[in-house]
Amino acid sequence: MKKIISIALAAIMALSVICIFASCSKTGTKVKVIDIPLTVEEYGFGINKSNIDLVQKANAYLNEIKSNGKFDEILNKYFGDGTPTPVTSAKVDSTKDQLVVATNAAFAPFEYTEGDKYLGVDMELMAGFAAYLGKELVISNMKFESVCTSVQQGEADIAASGLTINDARKEIIAFSNAYYNAAQMLIVPASNTAFDACKTVEDVEKILNGYGASVKCGVQTGTTGQYYAKGDEDWGFDGYKFTTIGYDNAALAVQSLINGNIEFVIVDEAPAKSITKSYNG
Repeated sequence: MKKIISIALAAIMALSVICIFASCSKTGTKVKVIDIPLTVEEYGFGINKSNIDLVQKANAYLNEIKSNGKFDEILNKYFGDGTPTPVTSAKVDSTKDQLVVATNAAFAPFEYTEGDKYLGVDMELMAGFAAYLGKELVISNMKFESVCTSVQQGEADIAASGLTINDARKEIIAFSNAYYNAAQMLIVPASNTAFDACKTVEDVEKILNGYGASVKCGVQTGTTGQYYAKGDEDWGFDGYKFTTIGYDNAALAVQSLINGNIEFVIVDEAPAKSITKSYNG
């Protein structure tokens, strides 16, 4: 019943990300983050609505690691001077007691891969959660837009993928308590000075509202950034008149920015800063 993406596809995805960073280094083009939050949101773990027991256990686990300092230790590995701990995924085995985690491992620093290992805040949290439950960890790597539905359909037990809590998603899955506060931010070429004088979100949005369809914005498909850019009533976003182009992951969107295909990217704050740092070297 439960499934994970094929090893071959995972290898291709990993290779593509490596190639992205390699090609970026050849262009010499730099990018920067406009350090003004466009939205305020919270991340939570998604769980099937019928599995209230797992929701309660996830909340108990979060309370425990926040009180004993382990949560801060994990954050320090990705936002401070700590060293990330690689996470290994087992294969699905119906004869074993397993926790199957749905994710899109192209969203550093929350989930990403190095070889056959998984790293990131969410991945280390899920490794700890599996141990807390006494279960074997299985990571199911898929496109972001499939993460919630995989949990809804019982193909995975829990979604851990930098998942913003909102009413539209609550219609199909339940959420744990929030564990991280996030925001959307802009990535632009370093040579772009249009937003340099901006001090507030209103300043940024005034500029964005002035763009027409000839201006192109990159987003990761299925994320808050897409709904913010295109507009979505359920999410409470009016949207903009510029053209929004979706990519499978934020790194691909930034590469398209560097290649001159789009003018800017809208993505979550932590990935925005992580990807920008990687591209700039």
